[in-house]
Amino acid sequence: MLETMLLKLNKSKFRSSFKLKEKEKLYIKEKGMEKIKEHAYDFITKRLANYPTVNDGKQTPMKGHPVFIAEHATATCCRKCLSKWHKIPPNRNLTKEEIDYIVNLIMLWIEKNR
Repeated sequence: MLETMLLKLNKSKFRSSFKLKEKEKLYIKEKGMEKIKEHAYDFITKRLANYPTVNDGKQTPMKGHPVFIAEHATATCCRKCLSKWHKIPPNRNLTKEEIDYIVNLIMLWIEKNR
């Protein structure tokens, strides 16, 4: 399911334009994938999980952390993208299963692009 979603996202010119730069790749190497996964859970829990979402559509920077770049690449950056691409309703809190799905998709993208 995650692989299929990545293939779908890769067909989008916008989504496929996101790439990790050397700075982000080095950060991943220094911190390790487990720490990056912790960051992903932290960002998703604090920025997306609760409804209403503060600054929806503007809460995820376009650079500065590998997870931010992966969020844009995987359309997990805001409630509008989650609804459009992943069919996750925008007007309620995210479930634990949805948070896990989002983080696992982000981590798969990072794994494939690091």
